[in-house]
Amino acid sequence: MSSLQTSLLILGASGDLSKRLLLPGLATLLEVKDDWDVQLVGAGVEDISDEDWKAQVRTSFENAQASKNEEDEGAQDGGEKLSRRLVDVVNASTYRKADVTDADDLRTLLAACDHDPAIYFALPPAVTEKSCAVLKDLDLPSGTRLALEKPFGTDAESAEHLNDLLHSFLPEERIHRVDHFLGRSTVLNLLGLRFANRIIEPLLSSAHVDRVDIVYDETLGLEGRARYYDKAGALVDMIQSHLLQVMAVVAMEAPASIDADDLRTQKELVLRAVRPWGGDVVTAGKRARYTAGTVGDRSLPSYVDEDGVDPSLGTETLAQLTLEVANWRWAGVPFTLRSGKALEQQRREIVITFKDSPHVPNGLTGAERPDKLRIWIAPDEMQLELNVNGPGDPYTIDHTALSVTFNPGRLSAYGEVLAGVLEGDATLSVRGDSAVQGWKVVEPFLQAWRDGKAQLDEYEAGSAGPESWDNIDC
Repeated sequence: MSSLQTSLLILGASGDLSKRLLLPGLATLLEVKDDWDVQLVGAGVEDISDEDWKAQVRTSFENAQASKNEEDEGAQDGGEKLSRRLVDVVNASTYRKADVTDADDLRTLLAACDHDPAIYFALPPAVTEKSCAVLKDLDLPSGTRLALEKPFGTDAESAEHLNDLLHSFLPEERIHRVDHFLGRSTVLNLLGLRFANRIIEPLLSSAHVDRVDIVYDETLGLEGRARYYDKAGALVDMIQSHLLQVMAVVAMEAPASIDADDLRTQKELVLRAVRPWGGDVVTAGKRARYTAGTVGDRSLPSYVDEDGVDPSLGTETLAQLTLEVANWRWAGVPFTLRSGKALEQQRREIVITFKDSPHVPNGLTGAERPDKLRIWIAPDEMQLELNVNGPGDPYTIDHTALSVTFNPGRLSAYGEVLAGVLEGDATLSVRGDSAVQGWKVVEPFLQAWRDGKAQLDEYEAGSAGPESWDNIDC
């Protein structure tokens, strides 16, 4: 008998998110959870035939299979090797044209679900909120779960309003605010590194740490996302939505367990303690946008010349905040969060820089570089950079590195997201109060930028960032 029976109802199933991320993620999940019985139901405003829908699902599944096997010798595009299990899911899947803000259409979609549904909103935030307002007054199956993509609201007030709406008809544990950036394996790797040993964890405090940097630099430009990105910008798109959550895991105290309640409570306590560095959002925040340049072998136009961009909005493509976690462990340590587009190299990195040694004995010379702990996300790796006596002159200190690769996990990022949604595990979802608190952290910066109190710098596409910035160890 199946260990789990559920229906995955994707609203907005014909869109890019579903094709590129959700359906391939489902394929990787079903290959691992081979005893799960998952019915797939798609819905959207497009009129798609049953044959075309099944072809779309099959293609997404094949792409996931090809991606999984891309390093295997002789792997082609993987289509003909789709497993029997995935073929069965494709053949049993259905699609219905529907207005997801209409009560009758939503009732029809719920009736098409053979099991308690997990409803995934692959929709713009405004449409998602309208759909939830209609769902509120419907007779939902007892095990209904909701999965909502970022951004959750447009500010703290709207996030609180959306929380109130959702909580009026579903308990918090069945509401999943999706954050695919921090996968289950990454969270567990960070927790294991911090709390399963006595070497590193005692050093992670203001007594030993000089600074913490969390960087997500992309080489990609706008890539046709102007409709969303030009109104969001790098601060909302990445720092508010993702990097604050990374910071919370890096800075939190040890949870009693790895259960969702314990983990999310400790993350929330960190977010409540966050302040702008020095108490001044003008000096603690930086913003910039890219001008024309070359990234690798690609030539990019200036951001203001990209299709769909309104230059008058002053949207930043690179944002950097320096924050303080004002608590006993971290007071006095700057946490710098940076994310941007069209930069010279991709970086998904946490860099913990330790303070200098209080005293180096006279007679030892050489490296004066600080010790650092570097943690890379996707793939998850760690490197501890240390000053040691190198292979040459024993009186000379050299800089060396100890490296390790973490367990990568068996699922893609969206495979892990869907696993949590379908089995009702909220570990990877953002709790309602944390979604609001994230907005409260960034809103003072956003307001200062809207008021023109912070300069909008520029950097050439393909560079490390503005020349006047330190660009965090680039």
